[in-house]
Amino acid sequence: MRFWDSSALLPLLVREATSKTVAATYETDPSVVAWWGSQIECASALARLEREDRLAGAGLTVALGRLAEFAAAWHEVQPVAPVRQIAVRLLRVHDLRAADSLQLAAALVAAEGQPATMAFVTLDDRLAVAADREGFPVIQPR
Repeated sequence: MRFWDSSALLPLLVREATSKTVAATYETDPSVVAWWGSQIECASALARLEREDRLAGAGLTVALGRLAEFAAAWHEVQPVAPVRQIAVRLLRVHDLRAADSLQLAAALVAAEGQPATMAFVTLDDRLAVAADREGFPVIQPR
C-alpha cells in the first residue's frame, strides 16, 4: 500500500510523458491511499488541461470516468482534525503550499505516524523533498 499524491495520479488518467513509468509503479502495488481532496485536485487539473486545449471534451469525460473508478477503489484519508493539525505544522517546516501540506499530513495519518512503513508516490519535487524529510520512502516515477 502506497500513498499517492495527486501529481502522480494524473498520468494514470491522461496520457503524459510519465504515464508509462507511473503505470508501471502502480502495477507493482495497486493499493492506493489518497487524501480526500485528491479527486478534486485531479478534476481541477483535468479541467485545466481542457481549458488549455490539451484535452478534448470527450477526453475529459473519459478521464473523469477513470478518476471516479480510481477514487471508488482507493483508501481515502478523511479531513479529520489530526490531518489539519499536522498540515499546519508541515507548512512551518517545509516549503509547501496548503494542498501539498494536507496531502503529506494525510499520508502521515495513514502511516499512523510511522512514515517509513509506507511509500509516498509523487511527481512534485518540492513535495518529494518534504516527504523524504518526514521519513517516507519516496517514489518519483519519471
